[in-house]
Amino acid sequence: MINQIGQVMLYVSNQDESKDFWTEKLGFEVVSEETNGPMKWIEVAPKGAATSIVLHNKEFVAQMNPDMNLGTPSLMYFTEDLDQLYRDLTSKKVTVGEIMELPGGRVFNFADHEDNYFAVMEKK
Repeated sequence: MINQIGQVMLYVSNQDESKDFWTEKLGFEVVSEETNGPMKWIEVAPKGAATSIVLHNKEFVAQMNPDMNLGTPSLMYFTEDLDQLYRDLTSKKVTVGEIMELPGGRVFNFADHEDNYFAVMEKK
């Protein structure tokens, strides 16, 4: 039986720039960084998180498995202080959408440097 999500694979054009985005703009930590021949992966996560994001080279993965769906997963992150996070990301020049009220709470989206969009919701 599956009891948790361990890793989310994110296929990107530039792994090093993506690592910089997640660590410098969002404060994630590098969990691991591995290279095996031409294959490289970088695992990042919020401090203490059970689930991590693994940054894979989109072009390399497409060559290895041409039928694989390399689209961006639709991810929803949670924060306890949506307004502060919004201000932080805005000050770091991250593309952010408007804060919206949804039945589940307040939410906004943001984009990484490759225009992959993600969402974040306030959970207190």
